[in-house]
Parts: sequence; C-alpha cells; structure tokens
Amino acid sequence: MMYDYPRPCAGMLVLRGDSVLVLRRGHMPRRGMLDVPGGFIEAGEGIEAAAKRELHEETGLTARRARWFGFFWDRYPLRGFGYFPTMNFYYLTCSATGTPVAGDDAAACEWVPVAKLGGRGHRFAWAHMHEVARMLQREARRG
Repeated sequence: MMYDYPRPCAGMLVLRGDSVLVLRRGHMPRRGMLDVPGGFIEAGEGIEAAAKRELHEETGLTARRARWFGFFWDRYPLRGFGYFPTMNFYYLTCSATGTPVAGDDAAACEWVPVAKLGGRGHRFAWAHMHEVARMLQREARRG
C-alpha cells in the first residue's frame, strides 16, 4: 500500500573543514545505514527550526547559523502499511557548536570527508541522499 500524502522532513548538513557529519541509524528502518541529522517536522514547526531541533536531539550540537541547501523527494517505509512519500528539506551549517554524541535514534556519529561521501562502504539510508552527496561535493569543489 502506498499513501498519497507526503510527510515533511527537515535535515541539517554540518560541515567542519572538509568533512560532513553523518549518523549511523540505530533503529529500523535502515538500521546501521548512513543518515544525516534530521526527521519529521512537528505540527506548527518551521522547517529550519525542525532541522535545528533534530540536529540537537540526535547529536547534541547547536546550529547557530544555517542556510538553505535543497529539497528532495523520497519515500519512507512504515512497517505493516507500506511506503509514504516524504518531502526532505535540508539546511547547511558550518557554525554548529559542541561535540557530537549520538542520541535519539542515532547509533553513532562520524565525520566523513565530503569528497568520499557516498563512496565505498557508505550505504545511505535513503535514495535521495545520493543527490545530496553529489550537490555537497559540487559545492565543496566550488569553494
């Protein structure tokens, strides 16, 4: 079964130097696969606020400034019901404070060089993350 209504999600890409923060999912679906801090937007919550909240819940980091990065469609499996579409909104920050510690539904936090993101051993949790990685790599090359 496929649901017609999309569910909005917000994520935060965190850069430090030439690396991006990624998470290993601690729960199903897609346990152990690479993800970025993010999740479903709560009722009445702004998109950027949701991305900052999810970043803090999943890593303990606080994003000071963030800028719009992009929007990507995908789908999310709901056990026993099938898939529903998701609208995935991303922000990017280079000014997150704190030391990342896996929390909420993240099993681990890792810094990965942007140039190697999506390479050998990197199994993304969601299909749209391949495009996120390509866009991030293009942006990094531009400086």
